[in-house]
Amino acid sequence: MNILFIMYDQLRHDYLSCAGHPHLQTPNMDRLAARGLRFTNAYVQSPVCGASRMSFYTGRYMSSHGATWNNVPLKVGEQTLGDHLRRCGMRSWLIGKTHMKADADGMDRLGIAHDGVIGTRLGEAGFDTWVRDDGLWAEGPAGPYDGRRSPYNAYLAARGYGGTNPWHDHANSSVDADGNTASGFLMRHAGKPAHVHEPDSETAWLTDRAIDFLDSDAANSRWLAHLSYIKPHWPYIVPAPYHALYNADHVPPVMRDTAERQDPHPVFGAFMDGDISRSFHDPKVRDTIIPAYMGLIKQCDDHLGRLLDHLEATGRDRDTMIVLTSDHGDYLGDHWMGEKDLFHAPSVKVPLIIVDPRPNADATRGRTCDALVEAIDLAPTFVEVAGGTPPDHILEGRSLRPWLYGETPDKWRTAAISEYDYGATEVADQLGQAPRDCRLFMVATKEWKLMAAAGFERVMLFDLVTDPDELHDLGTDPAHADKVQEMMDLLNRWSRRMSQRTTISEDAMRARRGGADRVGILIGVWDEAGVPQDTLDIYSGPARPLPDA
Repeated sequence: MNILFIMYDQLRHDYLSCAGHPHLQTPNMDRLAARGLRFTNAYVQSPVCGASRMSFYTGRYMSSHGATWNNVPLKVGEQTLGDHLRRCGMRSWLIGKTHMKADADGMDRLGIAHDGVIGTRLGEAGFDTWVRDDGLWAEGPAGPYDGRRSPYNAYLAARGYGGTNPWHDHANSSVDADGNTASGFLMRHAGKPAHVHEPDSETAWLTDRAIDFLDSDAANSRWLAHLSYIKPHWPYIVPAPYHALYNADHVPPVMRDTAERQDPHPVFGAFMDGDISRSFHDPKVRDTIIPAYMGLIKQCDDHLGRLLDHLEATGRDRDTMIVLTSDHGDYLGDHWMGEKDLFHAPSVKVPLIIVDPRPNADATRGRTCDALVEAIDLAPTFVEVAGGTPPDHILEGRSLRPWLYGETPDKWRTAAISEYDYGATEVADQLGQAPRDCRLFMVATKEWKLMAAAGFERVMLFDLVTDPDELHDLGTDPAHADKVQEMMDLLNRWSRRMSQRTTISEDAMRARRGGADRVGILIGVWDEAGVPQDTLDIYSGPARPLPDA
């Protein structure tokens, strides 16, 4: 089997028609759901791009791998999908975004050349790069957000698009009535068409690169291809005709309640009062942004259809597992929030569809699974697909293969975990916190969700059965003190996991039990009783003579 690992950026779990969106039609995502298994309780390990992606790529929780925010380096010693799959004879290719920041200091300390094979892989989250483009080529008075070269910008320039940054001036901006650039970073322009021909837009361009890979010699040996799209992440602007497909009448009702604004948890309150969230408090912002967001998703779906058609036309659909997911969601004004900084469902839950073409998975085609699934479960799943045994002293997730085959694994998790480090945000300044103290945790069962913040005794608690939209915080209700303690116990149990012993396996540790005497180490032994004879033979017998004084 090969693996096509498709990730969209900032795609909400409920913005697919197969997930029940009332207006947005995603027939090609639905096409995958009809061919595979759709997981309805899939959580990311952190609701921010960089930290979430590093958990997908390492199969480890955020606090285990340490890349806690965008552009926080993933330390040299962390193993990724590329490392695990190469041992199984499978190469891992990147087509698109990783938000990976290389541990340059670590490579220098170890004398690893940045431009060598090892250094290049360390800088690309373990992938071999077909094409990398992280898709945020912003620039300001202090310089560019991302100082690397943009292959997409180079493509646009070669196509005749002018300016020094056609990513912004064309693909992520429009033109106003006076012929001036209408930047997509200003959300009021979201309803305008992007100033780019649709076949040259980011989603179309990246799909072309994926098809190039599938038609190349590189695809003739076993592979995982990580097709990592840049959209529907902001800037919320989309080329024609997608800019005009939806309007304010298609915007779902906002999920928020005035009760959320009354004596909120201090961290939640600070995020709700931030500049981004305050923008989304205005109904006209949602009515402008969400139709563009839906247009971006519709464009993604159409190009997914183009890719699926190519797989079927070439027969690759029969030997390729397809996985579709997202790195996190988008509040879009729900819970008085913008962006994705906390753990409500619009932010922390993601779509997850897996299509395994092998007959073993026939029993679950077209079905849904409500098991608590985490992003880190994909890494061990991929290792098994590649024919290996997941190293469970390194990978903290569990393979999803039993679910695909209609089986229920033994002792599946009863709670999902997510973490967030807000030390680089303005909320930390507002609350007067040092970066090391800005840690948030979520623990969620199927019935309850708890959010806790380091340094705050108060927690947030939601009854997901009676309050599935998570509008009423029960964390300070004395009647729910026992439930708070129960959820905190789950979080504390998770915090005591084995996460740092990654250099030796469980089996190797078992093999060491009771083996000290076999290498001559006798501790606390009074006499010969109970000592194996072959050990005694080495440590007994006639005494050796002393040398002459």
